[in-house]
Amino acid sequence: MGAAIAAGDWTDAALPPPSAWPAALKVAAGMMLVSPIPTFLAWGETAATLHNDAARAMLGLPDALGRPFVEAFPIAQGAELLARGRLGESVVLEGVPFIRLGQEAWCNLLASPVRDEDGVVRGVLVHCNDITTRVLDDRARLADERRYRALFESMDEGFCVIEFLDGPHGPNSDYIHIMANAAYERHAGIPNVVGQKLREMVPDEADAWVARYGAVLRTGEPIRFEQELVATGRHLSLSSFRIEPPELKQVAVLFQDVTDRKRTEAALRHLNETLEARIAEALEERERTEEALRQAQKMEAVGQLTGGLAHDFNNLLAGISGAFEMIGARLAQGRTGDVERYLAAGQGAARRAAALTHRLLAFSRRQTLAPKAVIINRLMADFVELVRRTVGPSIEVDMVAATALWPTLVDANQLENALLNLCINARDAMPDGGRITIETGNRWLDDRSAREQGLEPGQYVSACVSDTGSGIDKQTLERVFDPFFTTKPIGQGTGLGLSMVYGFARQSNGHVRIYSEVGQGTMVCLYLPRHLGAEDEEPAPAPLDAVQSHADRTVLVVDDEPTVRMLVTDALGELGYACIEAQDGAAGLRILQGGRRVDLLITDVGLPGGLNGRQVADAARALRPGLKVLFITGYAENAVLNHGHIEHGMEVLTKPFAIADLTGRIDRMLREG
Repeated sequence: MGAAIAAGDWTDAALPPPSAWPAALKVAAGMMLVSPIPTFLAWGETAATLHNDAARAMLGLPDALGRPFVEAFPIAQGAELLARGRLGESVVLEGVPFIRLGQEAWCNLLASPVRDEDGVVRGVLVHCNDITTRVLDDRARLADERRYRALFESMDEGFCVIEFLDGPHGPNSDYIHIMANAAYERHAGIPNVVGQKLREMVPDEADAWVARYGAVLRTGEPIRFEQELVATGRHLSLSSFRIEPPELKQVAVLFQDVTDRKRTEAALRHLNETLEARIAEALEERERTEEALRQAQKMEAVGQLTGGLAHDFNNLLAGISGAFEMIGARLAQGRTGDVERYLAAGQGAARRAAALTHRLLAFSRRQTLAPKAVIINRLMADFVELVRRTVGPSIEVDMVAATALWPTLVDANQLENALLNLCINARDAMPDGGRITIETGNRWLDDRSAREQGLEPGQYVSACVSDTGSGIDKQTLERVFDPFFTTKPIGQGTGLGLSMVYGFARQSNGHVRIYSEVGQGTMVCLYLPRHLGAEDEEPAPAPLDAVQSHADRTVLVVDDEPTVRMLVTDALGELGYACIEAQDGAAGLRILQGGRRVDLLITDVGLPGGLNGRQVADAARALRPGLKVLFITGYAENAVLNHGHIEHGMEVLTKPFAIADLTGRIDRMLREG
């Protein structure tokens, strides 16, 4: 419309060209054009009309530029509006009817005088608010209300319409009765409810009624229920539905007084209360007994675990401490011939202790565990030997390994824990001895087989544990994977084992199935998806004595444990690396900020002083992008390491580690860089 005004011929409107318009007209026209609502400007003695694009859209007509205002916007109050505006009065008119494209429409008007530099009124600015939709909605609602009213007055049941309101308790926390029939008072016992708010009528029970009908308003789902209106002592049977559209925020309620029926039911209910109370007491007593039993089972499991750990760790510590004592004695005697044998014994015990620690951390999900492409058969030799030692001599343990077994992407520690759990269950099912068979295989599952197994069709690797024990009946089979459910006698199991196996299988994108016949034994099979890539192979660590010259490489070691720093720096020094030590993250960052050359950062994850190892690494990368980082940790803080998601050029080595593993890892990381 700005372009149309600028290009228009204003001769017939008794106005000069826009370039010659007075300042007051230009300002008013500018305000009109930028207004987001329909706006008219009637100027001069002829009331020549200017309007914006919104006004043209509201009228549904081509522009009426230059025409007298009463013609451009034909409303009954047009002449009065202009006259009052020219007298300097601001005028508000509501519900003004007009014709748009042959149909009736309505608007609210605000007219303001426009004065020139001398304060003389030269025009009238008219803002319009189109309320046609609201007026039509109001009319439709009134028609609906008339129909409802006719129904209301002829019904025997109580019937009302409520409309939700916002209140001090929050949005839609109150409602007002906007319609109610004569039967409302007869059934509810409250007269003259129209216009009353719920919280003014029954403040003590308002929350319950708001919750009932608020759910109907929110979901649109009708409800049928019974509830006592405490204020009058009436028991009501109610049904409720939302009145559409939802924007009305209205709900209709139909109800009957069923107090007499409730009194009859109360007599029967009183007869049952004593019995129900006794049943409740019995259930509570049973729950207390079951809780005590579960606690006893847990404590027994903890006792068995700690006892076994103490036994294993004491044996391992005896081997380590004894080896050190013998080495010290032989060195004091000058007899070095046996030192290597004692070193091997102590290192072997230390490795077994580390393996036990890692297995415990994996069991408790405290270790940073990452699935790798593994051929399960390669794990079985050591694992089967562990099972034989665990189940005792009265049970035979056989291994049936499939040839050309496919790789699968799995965490080896978790897999061993799961299979060991199954083997222990098998042992407990054969108190008089028997046979455990561990079997691996390649499986093709078609659509039907996969559906029966709860899997996607495709290729899977299976690992099964079967026994010749007592078996499990069909009813029990349906519950064996439930947490805390156990088939073992009281005090001999916590009921967690199979549920943990199930959770591990599902986390590995596989499944677990159990097959059993009473008196014939049980088989539990893990199904893990085939990995189509090659098996991951750990690079062989370089021998400690394979000293190479790395004088041009510098390693920064950050660890709060002096012994660890000493061992790491001494080992790297033997290989020719230059080493810099720092006891905490702040000291390490000061070294990095000092400009000295650093090719690799080795940092513990848990550090004192407010900066953990991951924060140190991130700050180091900010100072030196691409810097290689090796995290070393005795308790792999998964959250600190972002749950295993570390950046390229960062790796993790878990304490305790073999020095050869450390130097081999460092050598590989620097070669790859």
